[in-house]
Amino acid sequence: MLDKLNIVQQRFNEISDLIIQPNVISDQKRYIKLNKEYKEFGLIIEKKKLYEELLSNISEAEEICKVEDDKEMVEMASEQLAESKEKIVKLEEEIKFMLIPKDPDDSKNVVIELRAGTGGDEASIFAGDLFRMYTKFCESKKWNVSLVDSNPGTSGGYKEIILEVSGNDDIYGLLKFESGVHRVQRVPQTETQGRVHTSAATVMVLPEAEEFDVEINMNDVRIDYFCSSGPGGQSVNTTYSAVRLTHTPTGIVAQCQDQKSQHKNKDKALKVLRSRLYELELSKKLEADSLKRNSMVSSGDRSAKIRTYNYPQGRVTDHRIGLTLYDLQNIVNGDIQKIIDELKLVQNTEMLKNSEEVF
Repeated sequence: MLDKLNIVQQRFNEISDLIIQPNVISDQKRYIKLNKEYKEFGLIIEKKKLYEELLSNISEAEEICKVEDDKEMVEMASEQLAESKEKIVKLEEEIKFMLIPKDPDDSKNVVIELRAGTGGDEASIFAGDLFRMYTKFCESKKWNVSLVDSNPGTSGGYKEIILEVSGNDDIYGLLKFESGVHRVQRVPQTETQGRVHTSAATVMVLPEAEEFDVEINMNDVRIDYFCSSGPGGQSVNTTYSAVRLTHTPTGIVAQCQDQKSQHKNKDKALKVLRSRLYELELSKKLEADSLKRNSMVSSGDRSAKIRTYNYPQGRVTDHRIGLTLYDLQNIVNGDIQKIIDELKLVQNTEMLKNSEEVF
């Protein structure tokens, strides 16, 4: 373990020297990447100091137990030895997980796309419920949520809604587990005979790609301007402020009509287009990785049913790991951290098992 930590220390020292070099500072892509590494390795270095301290305590206590004649001193040293050994076992487990190579996309902001699936009006209402759930979760994290585009359902909710989430935490690292098909089982508002229906909505969480992640040739992009629909006043509905971008080589379309400014809508639509193109490559990589790892948690199949919200029984079941929680009201009100924690734990454990070398 100490050998691995020394390798991290060596790399941390290298990065510390590099990020103050003028040629690195002027190269934004490299500078941002090194800064992320610096922060991640910094957390491991803190654990390394604690680990070395515990090793020193163990060595010192063992020495006292060998040579000291004073019973009281030996007793105190024995207690310290037992306590330090217990702590070091837990710390080693923590460090093992920290040494698992981190997904470079985890620290990115995200674009969340919610779409109503099977179930008609009830599916649109459910998509609206999921939008509210994610908005509340993001608010609890002090993240910024910005609407990109929406298509309201005829009886409430949304046929489709797209939002941007930005902040300082590992946003994609937490929300990436939400991609897939979410099902709801409940009595719809439109149901007159009290029968339970099953409806679905699809969630897509895309890491927001930076300009240097995906280079878009604007000659390959068709730009259409049109009048925004929905609320927003006279200026929104009568001016050509809404923007639709079509990437000709792939056929991928992104649009934004949330802002009154045509320029702002174009910028937002470009972010979504860039993220969708990035996600296209990412999903291929995830599919290839999942075939290698046989991962239960993250795969390239975004059409997989991942979670069911059962209202009559007040339960939420995540089908990937067989987790069932009887806490539906809190979960749909944004308390999804406990589900994410369980999914992260399973994924990290899988990665630990499938990795011949932790670092």
